[in-house]
Amino acid sequence: MIKAIIIEDEKHSQELLHEMIKTHIKHIEVMAICSNKAEGISAIISLQPDLVFSDIELGNDTAFDMLQQLPKIDFEVIFTTAFAKYAIQAIKFSALDYLLKPFSLVELTEAISQYEKKQNKKQSGHQFEALFHNLKNLQKDSKKIALPTLNGLLVIPVKEIIRCQSDVNYTTFYLIEKNKIVVSKSLKEFEELLNEYDFIRIHNSHLINLRYVKNYTKGDGGIVTMSDGTEVDVSRRKKDEFLKRLAEL
Repeated sequence: MIKAIIIEDEKHSQELLHEMIKTHIKHIEVMAICSNKAEGISAIISLQPDLVFSDIELGNDTAFDMLQQLPKIDFEVIFTTAFAKYAIQAIKFSALDYLLKPFSLVELTEAISQYEKKQNKKQSGHQFEALFHNLKNLQKDSKKIALPTLNGLLVIPVKEIIRCQSDVNYTTFYLIEKNKIVVSKSLKEFEELLNEYDFIRIHNSHLINLRYVKNYTKGDGGIVTMSDGTEVDVSRRKKDEFLKRLAEL
């Protein structure tokens, strides 16, 4: 059995989530339902859950305030929210899970399935370090991203990424120190996440950091030379957007 706690300040949302779990997800035991930050902290410390479902907004507090007041985070969290775009982006950068209200049983089941697939459920501490860092440091150059690899989780500064290359369902990150990291996620997921941080997909297989473009050679689509010496083709359909974004830096 998975031991779980629900932290939610809206009675209707509490009851809806509890009923969905109780009726359809029999291997989860809801040990407590909390309505605010103080109740949540108390329940987590005393009951030591495996999984916490927490709304981001808890009255005048947030789930992030609550988590930062805990002596340790050795459980997983699935956040729930109806808004808070800035928070959702921070959650994504930290490789954490969230459900956007109103969510369906299918979406809830998928989030729980993702939790169960995690090989190392004790790596949450690193993810929350990245989350709290990104919430505190909103500037582009301060952003950090959590990358789930075969050997665990790596948290790196976004500004150290030169380029990302797709290989079917895997993405290889090439960093300024000549290191590379292989992640079992598609390039599309990172394209959406990094787009507003000076990254652009210039080819089906390549997402580059515009800050590390060293040279552009004209051609049908053209060729970009990156700071690490790599030459990357620019697709014809991406050429205009690439040149426009490069000029705006």
